[in-house]
Amino acid sequence: MADPLEALRASITPADPDPVFAARLRERLRRELLRPTGADTGGIMPTTTARTGGASGPATPAEPAEPEARVHSLTPYLCVDDAPRALEWYARVLGARRRGEPVMMEDGRVGHAELEIGDSVLMLADEWPELELLGPKTRGGPSQSVYLTVPDVDTVVARAVEEGAELARPVADYPHGRNGVIVDPFGHRWMVTSPPAPTPGPRHGDIAYASLLLPDVERATDFYGSVLGWRFAPGSAAQGRRVQGLPHQRIGLWGGQGHRTLFLYFAVDDVHAAAERVRSAGGAAEEPHDEPFGRVSKCTDDQGMDFALFNEPGSAPASSTGAGRPSPPVSASQGEISYLTLQVPDSARARAFFGTVLDWNFSPGRVPDGWSVQIDDGELHPMTGMHGGHDRPTIVPVYAVDDIDAAVSRVRAAGGTATEPERRPYGTLAECVDDQGSRFYLGSE
Repeated sequence: MADPLEALRASITPADPDPVFAARLRERLRRELLRPTGADTGGIMPTTTARTGGASGPATPAEPAEPEARVHSLTPYLCVDDAPRALEWYARVLGARRRGEPVMMEDGRVGHAELEIGDSVLMLADEWPELELLGPKTRGGPSQSVYLTVPDVDTVVARAVEEGAELARPVADYPHGRNGVIVDPFGHRWMVTSPPAPTPGPRHGDIAYASLLLPDVERATDFYGSVLGWRFAPGSAAQGRRVQGLPHQRIGLWGGQGHRTLFLYFAVDDVHAAAERVRSAGGAAEEPHDEPFGRVSKCTDDQGMDFALFNEPGSAPASSTGAGRPSPPVSASQGEISYLTLQVPDSARARAFFGTVLDWNFSPGRVPDGWSVQIDDGELHPMTGMHGGHDRPTIVPVYAVDDIDAAVSRVRAAGGTATEPERRPYGTLAECVDDQGSRFYLGSE
């Protein structure tokens, strides 16, 4: 009788797995086998190596660690017509770093390779026509762009072109940053970009925020939206509005107020120290507290002017004059404040107070008892003056406009009053009053 097991035995036919799947599986197994365990590293993956002290000399600090590259939710996987050359090119031109060894197939093609660029991983492989995996050169051109952020886009794009890339779009500045576009030697399109430089923040003594106080905030949005083109977002309370779209300044409206003036937030390096100076100079200062937009102390000077001291989140205290900080832009755009006049009862007392609190300096202005305000590294921003002899403290702004004649017409059409524009040595001005009695000027160069 035949052995039933032998009768049922079938010959073994080796399976021929998909080569790309096999390569990826082998690479995943290799990584898992080589991955350090928590017992090996104390649960912390080492990122830098430092030389320890001993006979060779004192210890040296570890070099700053590169950002940890990892596979994100969306990771580019490129198909190229010469993967070994691409690995070298991306390393030489884009600063990429090898991530493990490429998985080589029996026919010499790269089945899978990875590079680290910044905190991201770039995967690539050779072409596999039998699997319809083809690079852009074979298909006739790229169908997507790889977006790459670098510290210096000009240098990277220039180096890429020197190394054989095609310049598809020269480097230029855009609202979202400075960028250029290249097509690499393997046909892939790269948009190389550097983020826009941060706008210099206000210096110690500058005006960081101005809030226009008036009776009816809804009427004010209609008026100033029509006259200056302001757009608004809700403020922190029902009476508040924030002006949107101004490139250099932060301005708001606050309704329900009888005294029509501006409430100013002055930037300081240390709110607590500045509040103490307010009290020492004869004013009043609330205990500083943190708001979502920064640390604030609301104050009143020794003549009844209300204002606030302000420090943005993350700002470290510096010198009392903000020495060494870049000066913010001084030219106001359409709808921004180009000049402020602090009208005060006694200019000598006001100069002494704000000189003590904000380190302001003063020089005589063009009119009697008029004074220009400076800080140690230049003009205040916005430019500011002071004028004495007034019944109560009031702050009067000059708003910059591109076409002063058209703006004067809009003031009158919106229910306000305006004088005819008059040429002055420093520009053209028109004195105005809005439809709720707030005084202001329009100005153009």
